[in-house]
Amino acid sequence: MRKPYLIMMTVVLVLLISACGNKNSAEPVYEPSMTTKEMVDSVTSKYEQPALVELTAEDISTLYHLDPQLLDQYTIMMPMMNIKTNEIAVMKVKDSKDIPAVEDAVKQRATDIQKQFENYLPDQYENAKNYKLTTNGNFVIFIISEKADELEKAFSDLFVKP
Repeated sequence: MRKPYLIMMTVVLVLLISACGNKNSAEPVYEPSMTTKEMVDSVTSKYEQPALVELTAEDISTLYHLDPQLLDQYTIMMPMMNIKTNEIAVMKVKDSKDIPAVEDAVKQRATDIQKQFENYLPDQYENAKNYKLTTNGNFVIFIISEKADELEKAFSDLFVKP
């Protein structure tokens, strides 16, 4: 009677130890040493985009409804002319607790762009509906582009340890 009890306790103990071991062995996320500007330049140089202009802190407050003070650094590029929906944003938050707020701001920005193009240019409306939002460590990446999948992959590759 005592032997099955010992075996069961041993199994439970092994499971507890292995579960704790898995939690502690999680590898930290690799963050590239590049600035957000260098990241955007590196990735966009590989894929043709319309003429883009960089947003200022005031633009971010207005267009993204986001306090730029939450960001350690950022590069947000939008079309120079209002005939394309292409937009690329790489934002590094100061504190990871602010990632949900930044993601919500990005989702709101995507909705705003969709509304703007819904009855204007149908192809661009579809482009805006297929946006990409990715988080890697403290980085939030937002992409609207005909090449969104390729751009997203290129950004993800920056977070792979060389």
